Amino acid sequence: MNQTDKITEIYAGNIVEFIADIFERKGSDSYLGESVTMSQHMLQGALQAETSGADDEIIAAALLHDIGHYTSEFPADMVKGGQDNYHEDAGAQILSGYFSERIIACVRYHVPAKRYLCVIDQKYYDALSDASKQTLALQGGLMSSEEMREFSKMPYLDDILQVRRWDDLAKDPLLKTPPFSYYQPILERLVKTKQA
Repeated sequence: MNQTDKITEIYAGNIVEFIADIFERKGSDSYLGESVTMSQHMLQGALQAETSGADDEIIAAALLHDIGHYTSEFPADMVKGGQDNYHEDAGAQILSGYFSERIIACVRYHVPAKRYLCVIDQKYYDALSDASKQTLALQGGLMSSEEMREFSKMPYLDDILQVRRWDDLAKDPLLKTPPFSYYQPILERLVKTKQA
C-alpha cells in the first residue's frame, strides 16, 4: 500500500488502522536518546495506565501521547506546518476529530505538564532521565508563576498530569507489553463513540 492509499484510508475514517501501520513500520525508531524504542515507550505508557485501572480514554491518551513524532506520516493538511510543529501540538491536530477532547488535552499538554511538575515536585524532577532533562530546556524550562497559575486551571488537569507521569516511567528496555493490536479495539471503540 502506498502513501496515497494510506491518506485515502485516513479520510475514510480508518485512523486506527493508519496508526497501527505506523506502529508496525516505524515503532522500532529510537526514542530521543532513551534506551527504548518509540513503540516500547508508547506501549509502556498504555500498560501503566491499564494496570493502574485507568479508563479507556486515559489508556488511549497514554498510548498516543507521542504520536506527533510521526508527523511526516500524515497529510500536510492534517498537521499544519508539518514537522516544524511541536510534537504535542502536532499529535493533538492529528487526533482531533477522531478522539475526545479529554484524550486530545492529554496529548496536547503532556509537554507543558512536565514543565509544571518540575516546579511543584522536586522528586519528579530528580527522577527524570538525563534525556528528559535535556529536552526540558528545549521545551521552555520550568514554568513561570504566571504560566503555573494558568496551567493549574486547565480542564482535565489531573488526567494530563497522570499521563505525563506515566510518560516519564515508560522507559524500561526490559518491560514486556502487549502489542499495539491489543489496544486497537479500545481505540476503535473510542473513535466510533466520537463519530456517533
